[in-house]
Amino acid sequence: MIRIYQPDDLNALMQLWLTSTIDAHPFVAEQYWHESAPLIRETYLPTARTWVYQQPGAATEENTIIGFISILEEQLVGALFVAQAFHGHGVAKALMDHVQQRYPALSLEVYQQNRRAYRFYRKQGFTVIGRAYHAETQGTILTMHWQHPAH
Repeated sequence: MIRIYQPDDLNALMQLWLTSTIDAHPFVAEQYWHESAPLIRETYLPTARTWVYQQPGAATEENTIIGFISILEEQLVGALFVAQAFHGHGVAKALMDHVQQRYPALSLEVYQQNRRAYRFYRKQGFTVIGRAYHAETQGTILTMHWQHPAH
């Protein structure tokens, strides 16, 4: 079930974000993500429009959130994370479909080394429109864009 993020979801989301981002980016030092957590918690999440995927049939306890997607500035996919145990179960696709029905165009950034995410975004209709070197993590970041077919 997809629902809008509630402030009570913060701790569960932060835990899911940290575990998932470390897992998805083994080429970036884990410490970088720990240092980024306050920025996510205090700046990005409060300004983003976020939806969570709650495990079907589960109550509203924190550990039932198995995925989330955040949109910044009405067009930037700032986060899309799914608990590792639920990879390949359609959770990310459901979350992406949810926002693609609500926005005429979306952009995102993904590390080139994150092949799984890159392939997923390509399947969802995103195309690469730029690339940049991120000195802090020493990785190449691809900028991808999606436009609703009707626009």
